[in-house]
Amino acid sequence: MKKQMADWLVKENISLNNSYFLLKLTLHKQLPEILPGQFVQVKIEHSPTTFLRRPISVHFVDRKAGELWLLIQQVGDGTRQLATIEAGEKLNLIYPLGNSFTLPADKNTSLLLIGGGVGVAPLLYLGAYLKERGYNKPAFLLGARTENDLLQLEEFSKYGEVHITTENGQAGEKGFVTNHSVLQNKKFDFIYSCGPKPMMMAVAKFAKEHTVSCEVSLENTMACGIGACLCCVEKTKKGNTCVCMEGPVFNINELTWPI
Repeated sequence: MKKQMADWLVKENISLNNSYFLLKLTLHKQLPEILPGQFVQVKIEHSPTTFLRRPISVHFVDRKAGELWLLIQQVGDGTRQLATIEAGEKLNLIYPLGNSFTLPADKNTSLLLIGGGVGVAPLLYLGAYLKERGYNKPAFLLGARTENDLLQLEEFSKYGEVHITTENGQAGEKGFVTNHSVLQNKKFDFIYSCGPKPMMMAVAKFAKEHTVSCEVSLENTMACGIGACLCCVEKTKKGNTCVCMEGPVFNINELTWPI
């Protein structure tokens, strides 16, 4: 898929809470093909400490409205600067980057999409993409530290049943996603996951133990997005691999995680 670079118009910048915000962007032309799991590299303006672009997962593509959504957590100067951008301003992106989630051959497959923190971002578009192509409604299992950190639940519920966990028990079941009762009460054929690495490793362990196919979207630090800086290298069974070029999505059988 050919990479492109263009200035996107900011239609909305929606604050979700003190840490997270949602950018809705549009192009002056028809949206290109973008697959669930891919990401963009965002140029940060007016930040003297941010020299390189920031990788952001594609959260959603609304072709009817001609919009690309980016769900972003404020974690440094670059993302804090992005949080101040206003409707009508331009944002320069390189897109679409990376590979995508693999869709099962059987549309009756039982699917579970597990996300934690800002790692829920790519799963909304994946859920919508699956629905558009006639797959069974997936189940979402979304984890957060507190109730305030749960994001876009109403949007997720449009595409499947939503299960939640919070570490302090404020909402849903208390604990981590791998402790949720849905994993004991229902058999799944395929799991997709994105979030903190320890969470994804626990999900991968569960998948292995229960013979469930599983793909994870890695969140390794990416500075260049073109495989030059080697910041995002992950050890795989083929050797050291640049996540920005060969990923970010990997089948767990490709990884060397101690499962």
